[in-house]
Amino acid sequence: MSVVIIGGNERMECQYKQICKQYGCKAKVFTKMPADFKKQIGYPDLLILFTNTVSHKMVGSAIQEAVKRKSMVARCHSSSACALKDLLSIHCQGITPSN
Repeated sequence: MSVVIIGGNERMECQYKQICKQYGCKAKVFTKMPADFKKQIGYPDLLILFTNTVSHKMVGSAIQEAVKRKSMVARCHSSSACALKDLLSIHCQGITPSN
C-alpha cells in the first residue's frame, strides 16, 4: 500500500516513513509544499493530512489531486507518531506492525 503524508514536523519525517514501513506501506512525506507538488504526489492508496501543521492551499491541492486519482483521504489534527499509527491500523486492516 502506498501512502502520502502531507504536513507534520520536518524532524519526524524519517520516523513517519519508518512507521509506515512497519505496516507494510511505502510512504512519501511532504512537510512543505514544493513547486511541482501536484506531480510529486503520484497515485497513493491513502493520503494522510495532518491538518494542524499544513497550509490551507496545500490541503486544497492535495484533496483536489486525491479526488482525481480516487485515493482515500484521512485527516488528523495531530501530527504525532501515535496518531499516524492509529490511522494506519484503521486503514491497513489485517496488517500487524512488524518490529
